[in-house]
Amino acid sequence: MFAVTGITGQVGSSVARNLLGGGESVRAVVRNTAKAVAWAQQGCDVFRADMNDVDALSQAFFGVEGVFVLLPPNFDPSPGFPESRQIIAAVRKALDAARPPKAVCLSTIGAQATQPNLLTQLQIMERELGALSMPITCLRAAWFMENSSWDVAPARSTGVVPSFLQPLDKRFPMVATEDVGRTAAELLLDTWNGQRVVELEGPKRITPDEIAATFALLLGRDVRMQAVAHQTWETVFRSQGMTNPMPRIQMLDGFNQGWIEFEGGETQSRKGRITLDTVLRSLIERNASQDT
Repeated sequence: MFAVTGITGQVGSSVARNLLGGGESVRAVVRNTAKAVAWAQQGCDVFRADMNDVDALSQAFFGVEGVFVLLPPNFDPSPGFPESRQIIAAVRKALDAARPPKAVCLSTIGAQATQPNLLTQLQIMERELGALSMPITCLRAAWFMENSSWDVAPARSTGVVPSFLQPLDKRFPMVATEDVGRTAAELLLDTWNGQRVVELEGPKRITPDEIAATFALLLGRDVRMQAVAHQTWETVFRSQGMTNPMPRIQMLDGFNQGWIEFEGGETQSRKGRITLDTVLRSLIERNASQDT
């Protein structure tokens, strides 16, 4: 049996589906058991545990063959990332107490970057969990293609999609969440020693202009990207309700300037197989179903 955190999200659910599809048993570690009914119906052992609760997490991680760790995303953290640090400390203590044979944690491209940014919280996780005397794999994933879910509405309604990834013809490392989940499940079935890093991106790198062109093809209308002026970013993010937008701005700067990159570069990264058009088609269909 494998314990999977974040199972109600896109990556966690993909990890669980791939494990179940391979005949493995899954323990769904959730904060709200009401959201895990579908997983219980598929035979999962549903275990309630808050990611800050060391005792509950220790019980959830005990007696399993491996653990998939997903740090809850926090796009508007307090300075110094205290919220993430608290969760990371709890997960580390729980893993140390339960002593599962191995763990795979979802990290990010650029986790090794020395410049502060939103992704620094994953760097902290890698460092803290990597200090445990147990096999740990840090799966560093590229920018999620599914981030384009925010682009569907403007692409459909106006044909103009704002982009913070710039320049618009720059190729960015991106990956589908299904590729991330499948790879994480495969890694959980591996045997290794110590800490290792696996870096994952999609079949090819993608420009914002290519995203617009793919939307145009799928929607049957003209679609173009429009770069959002950098000097307006803080105002835009604060208008969206953010109180500390600087880490997010720093992260976007890192992607745009190229210092958020895989440690081994593009040539050394593992490649997924799901293409952009497959992901965007799914996002468009989901958006259409929500409108009906």
